[in-house]
Parts: sequence; C-alpha cells; structure tokens
Amino acid sequence: MSKILVIAEHDGAKLNQATARAVTCARQIPDAQVTIAVFAADPAAVAADAATLAGVDAVVTVAHSANETALAAVLAPQIVAVAAHYTHVLAASTAFGKDLLPRVAALLGVPQISDAMAVEGAYKFKRPTYAGNAIVTLEASPDRILVASVRGASFEPAARGGNAPISALSVTVELPTHTRYVSLSAAASSDRPDLASAAKVISGGRALGSKENFALIYSLASKMGAAVGASRAAVDAGYAPNELQVGQTGKIIAPQLYVAVGISGAIQHLTGIKDAKTIVAINKDAEAPIFEVSDFGLVADLFVVLPEIEKALAG
Repeated sequence: MSKILVIAEHDGAKLNQATARAVTCARQIPDAQVTIAVFAADPAAVAADAATLAGVDAVVTVAHSANETALAAVLAPQIVAVAAHYTHVLAASTAFGKDLLPRVAALLGVPQISDAMAVEGAYKFKRPTYAGNAIVTLEASPDRILVASVRGASFEPAARGGNAPISALSVTVELPTHTRYVSLSAAASSDRPDLASAAKVISGGRALGSKENFALIYSLASKMGAAVGASRAAVDAGYAPNELQVGQTGKIIAPQLYVAVGISGAIQHLTGIKDAKTIVAINKDAEAPIFEVSDFGLVADLFVVLPEIEKALAG
C-alpha cells in the first residue's frame, strides 16, 4: 500500500486549492491511502475543510503556536517526524511547497521529484523540463520515502463530498530558532479571483505601453469576472506587480479561458499557460508566436478592440 502524506497549504482558515490538486495526484498513485496533514496554531477550521475533499482517507493535525505562520524551517522537522509512517510526502509546487519540500527531503536524506505532472507508477512520475519543451520520466527507489512537489496545472482539484476522520497528533521535535517571522508584505486584497486558481484569466503584455494603459486589462477582467495576469516583459517594465506574472518564472496556471492581450508569446510565457483549456490571443503582429498555440486569434490593435469588447459585454 502507498501511504501518502499530503501537506496542507492554507491561510489559517481555508485550504488552498493547490492542495486539492495535490490530492488528485496522490489518488492516482497505485493502491493509495491519502492523508492530509494540517500544521497550524489552531488547525480545526482547515482540517474540517480538508476532510471534505473526495478521496482523502484521513486528516491529521499538528497544533503548535510556532505554526501560526508557515515557516519552512519550522515545519520541516515536524513533517519529518510525522512522515516516518508514510511512503510518500507530497505538496503543491507553489512558493510554499518549493520552499518547504527541499528541507523535508534534506532532513530525510532522500532526493526530491519536482513538478510531478503525471503518475506512471507508485514511484515513477513525469515532469517537464527545458521550459516544457521536453518531458522526462523519473523513478525513485521504493525503499525510501518519496518526496515530490505536484504541478498543480496538470491536475484538476479534488471534488468535495468527502467526510474523512480527523485526528490530532502530538509531535515532539526540537524546532530551529535561526528563522523567525518578522513581517509580511503582501499585495492589497481585491474582489478579483485568485490568479493561480481562476477559471478565467486576462493577461496583458508589453504592448500596453504603460502602467496607466494596463488599467484596460483590469477593467476588462472586472467585466468578465476574471483574474488578471501579466507577461514578464510587462512586469519588468513596471506595468503590473510581480505577483501577477504568468510563465516559467511566474505562476503556472490552467484556467478554462486564457486571454493574452498584447503578449508576443515567448516560450517562457507559454510554459505557464500550456494547460489552459482555451487560449485567445489579441495582437496586432500577425507573426507573433502566441498565435501558434492559441485556439482563437485576433490580429488587431488592442486599444481599439478592448473598448469594443467591453461595450459588447455591457450591452
């Protein structure tokens, strides 16, 4: 039996959808028994949320005041203690998972599989490389715990409807003191959907020309109930904040609809959107690479087209 421990990513109240995607990956592992581990100062709400995911066999919680803020250095030794009775440790390949899992793997003395995108066997996975231009198959030894991060864009989130039992664990480990929480600087909250999990995303590129013009993207996104994204070129130019960057060095997403406005389609950007179900491109350059991957393309001036789209939506 594959006893899989999925590390919950959360905000203290709700589970991040990326964890639900990791559960889907875990369920595809042969003979899987899936447990979600919630580490928090007060894990009750998150654990209750996690227990409703279909395919989850159990939820375990570790309550500790040091877990109020998710610090990888603090969580890693606790996870290692809990993982002793499991064959796999999985987490989403988000900023949280990428920070945490290498520490877990190092403490366990095992290699890590990163960005798992397909399950080939209990210890065999596929992952992308070379900006998604090649897919490699990796196989880990079955005599050691397997640590892997899950590429969320490759898996649908687990459905709701489960009712897994919840139990509390007592973990006694020495927690490091060299890392401490100081403060958090985050973007102001908005009513827009979260970019990483949104069903619809409107992204703007360098062709918008300025931060002021990028307001056209925000306006259209509001009309469509979509999240806002940006190309690296737009972020580097200061048109949009870093947290909106989509692509190899930004967020890798898989929305139902992705609209690329004024984005040429560099390979690094395409890596972040290749799992989108429908891609629409708007660009005045008919030779732009984005048209090679788009399902629908419009060769036109974005400054003319976007107001027309908004007008049509309003009508």
